[in-house]
Amino acid sequence: MSLASLTDELRRRTAKSPPLGHTIKFDLGEEGIIHWDGTGEAAAVSNADADAETVIRLSAEDFEQLMNGTLDPSVAFMLGKLKVEGKMGVAMKLSTFLGG
Repeated sequence: MSLASLTDELRRRTAKSPPLGHTIKFDLGEEGIIHWDGTGEAAAVSNADADAETVIRLSAEDFEQLMNGTLDPSVAFMLGKLKVEGKMGVAMKLSTFLGG
């Protein structure tokens, strides 16, 4: 899946969910950035390299697997496929939005 497709899919999922109340940046390495600002009434998902409370670093392939439910976030973290910087509690809330 391309960066644009991953961004669109996250945008679709966040539009159907209650506000997260936090900002998150998914750093997909060379593939790019997905920034999620969940502080307003409607989530803003973009490819801007903006500041965020929590930064999650992983490959685009692993992010896609998280989104389609074939990679468990806890397993990805334990295997070092997913690294979290910032507020770990915010990262823990993401399972609601990822995985289907």
